[in-house]
Amino acid sequence: MNFRNRVESGQQILIAEISPPMSTSADEVCATAQRYSGKVHALGVSESRDHVGMSALAAASLAASQGIEPILHMTTRDRNRIALISDCLGARALGIMNLLCTSGTHQTLGHCRSARNVSDVDPVQLLQALSEQAAGGALIGETAITNRDFCLGAVASPYADPMDMQIMRLEKKLAAGATFLVTQPAFDMDRFRAWWDAITAKGLQKKAAVIAGVRVLTSAEEATALAAARPSPCLPASTVTRMTGAKSASDQRTMGIKIALETIEALSSLAGLRGFEVRGDGDPGAALEVIEKSGVKV
Repeated sequence: MNFRNRVESGQQILIAEISPPMSTSADEVCATAQRYSGKVHALGVSESRDHVGMSALAAASLAASQGIEPILHMTTRDRNRIALISDCLGARALGIMNLLCTSGTHQTLGHCRSARNVSDVDPVQLLQALSEQAAGGALIGETAITNRDFCLGAVASPYADPMDMQIMRLEKKLAAGATFLVTQPAFDMDRFRAWWDAITAKGLQKKAAVIAGVRVLTSAEEATALAAARPSPCLPASTVTRMTGAKSASDQRTMGIKIALETIEALSSLAGLRGFEVRGDGDPGAALEVIEKSGVKV
């Protein structure tokens, strides 16, 4: 069963996410993809999220060559509509049908702060252009895209304020054609449950497969930096204390894995949640250990 069929079937979903390397090494991407093959239903491939890396489209194609189905992140931050649509069509020609439409983290929050923000269109408009629900081709000209056969997803933001506005934006993404939603990494369980109550009150979890993001913290330095970052990931002080309280690097990694497992256990009680996306930034081994120990089956 491919990822799209699983989304539509209502079954549980387990995915992982990788960031392409700051290199031209195809072997590195293939080796990482091989580690996840058979352990997840699909592999998200982010697009220069935390650093300028290899083309996500190239990395997704390399991942697919290793027998794992990729979810290509399409970031509206860096390209205009011409380039975005062109890459989407190229992805489909290469056999990549799963697209996650996202605005991306603002460049001033990363290492390439002098880069110009394009943002010609937003994720909702991109979804509209790619979805079978799109009316006409106003976004890209007079002619609509033909043979649109994408499995479209979007990002959900449980920790962004004001919450009511975020829920409205989520509704727009669903109306535009998103069939699955991946949340930002979950750390603060109380806030996540409040957000979950808000979306389930509107029945949004029945309109798309909602997948909770789980980021595995692997060092006290990572936890401290993330807690200080903006926009806030709502990393509780108690979590930072647990990470910084672990003395050695090995102990900190072990603690991060434990916290991630606790997160999955806590979120598993939410009726209607379809699954998890596990990511270990820079440490796929940690993500794989969480996947194995969580008991979530493929």
